[in-house]
Amino acid sequence: MSVQFELERVGMRYNGAAVLEGVTLRFPRAELVTLIGPNGAGKSTMLGIMAGLRRPHEGRCLMNGRSVSAWRRRDFARLVSFVPQTLRFDFPFTAEQVVLMGRTPYAGGFFDSREDWLAVHEAMEATDTRELARRDFRSLSGGERQRVMLAAALAQKPGALLLDEPAAFLDLHHQLMVYELLRRQARLGLLVIAVTHDVNLAASYADRVVALRAGRVLADAAPCEALSVERIREVFGVRAEWLQRSGGGAWIAYGN
Repeated sequence: MSVQFELERVGMRYNGAAVLEGVTLRFPRAELVTLIGPNGAGKSTMLGIMAGLRRPHEGRCLMNGRSVSAWRRRDFARLVSFVPQTLRFDFPFTAEQVVLMGRTPYAGGFFDSREDWLAVHEAMEATDTRELARRDFRSLSGGERQRVMLAAALAQKPGALLLDEPAAFLDLHHQLMVYELLRRQARLGLLVIAVTHDVNLAASYADRVVALRAGRVLADAAPCEALSVERIREVFGVRAEWLQRSGGGAWIAYGN
């Protein structure tokens, strides 16, 4: 089932201080959207509101025309998967068991179905985590955990993926692998919204970039526009330059 989100003047305050203010955005179709901005810009707060994890908030956040808070959690979880930046387990679950937990919204009894295990194996193959299947999740590196959590989200078979810095702990090879996977999922019909601090990943893979600063939206456009040198200076306060690669394509260099 396709998923759409709509935010209307969404805001949130912590101890009276606004961390998100008057955000109005539409996510009407399957595409890869990146959220960029400096620390404290409100990116993770916005993602948490969309995932139904941050309340109360100002304004309206709708998923498929209904307030996120009005959805039954099980029904919502069948459509929307959220991948936090970190996840802690105090019990000795294997990586494969953690991925299987992504099938919880479909659980109908005490036994796992063939469909559940097929989804688990497909997701672990896609995220290059099959070799980690029998490992204790607690023993994995940060990057390995991140890929296992992404596998759990994919095993959920959602219509939308919300990801908070999915490449934060990954080596260069797996950063590119994950963003190629996210772009492929968007082409297959998923709405993918990912927080990132890496403007080059956003420029290379996103269909759309939303830039936030001090809780407000400063840009919502295609990467070439949202990541112009002027906009990067406005959002991050640094100088930037688009450089041409010898083999084609471009990348962004930046500094003070």
